[in-house]
Amino acid sequence: MINNRRVLAVIPARANSKGLPGKNVMELAGKPLIAWSIDAAIQSDCVDKVVVSTDSQEIADIAEACGADVPFLRPAALAMDDTPGVAPLLHACQMVPGYDYVVLLQPTSPLRNATDLDNALSLMVGQGADFCISVTRAKQHPNWLFRLSERGYLQRYEEAAMATDRQSLSPVYAPNGALYVARITALMEHGTLNGPDTIAYEMSAERSTDIDSALDLKICEMLMCDSTITA
Repeated sequence: MINNRRVLAVIPARANSKGLPGKNVMELAGKPLIAWSIDAAIQSDCVDKVVVSTDSQEIADIAEACGADVPFLRPAALAMDDTPGVAPLLHACQMVPGYDYVVLLQPTSPLRNATDLDNALSLMVGQGADFCISVTRAKQHPNWLFRLSERGYLQRYEEAAMATDRQSLSPVYAPNGALYVARITALMEHGTLNGPDTIAYEMSAERSTDIDSALDLKICEMLMCDSTITA
């Protein structure tokens, strides 16, 4: 709870994954991948309830063993490849009513921790925002990107003048997928996690690791050995 407002954490974890099948329950540093997100939510000072939204009984059983609640199995229609990412979240908020804020935690961001949840919620509530998205500094600035013409010639992606050095460019940010926070009334109204009143919560590039391949899993395990990153 924060400022007498109740907070629901939702962790979406469908059974089928095209990039890395079964990734949500693959072992990472001795625990199923999904357990790291469950732990972060449970350890948060602000989160009141942790729910896993899944279409898989296997994932449901693992999630419950890790301490999460699984009060429903997600309908198959909300677990398709083309299902909009916000749809399972809207469904979960309807199935588990009575909360003011919802935090979406994707299992593929295991280096996000309870402190991130609490800081993002505090930032959002303090500014009176309806939405908050975690971001990290973009590796490539759009002013230095190109597209190819039909004849294969380089064309600037942006019309802005190219800068001669990185330091003269204003920083740009990319969502890292680790953390989404929304005021539930605003979520229901706009049907998106990036509404008209969205603030950013910045995370380091190292802790923004998103697992989509076996290589990502190995890299993340190596990063977990570095206490300066996981702290």
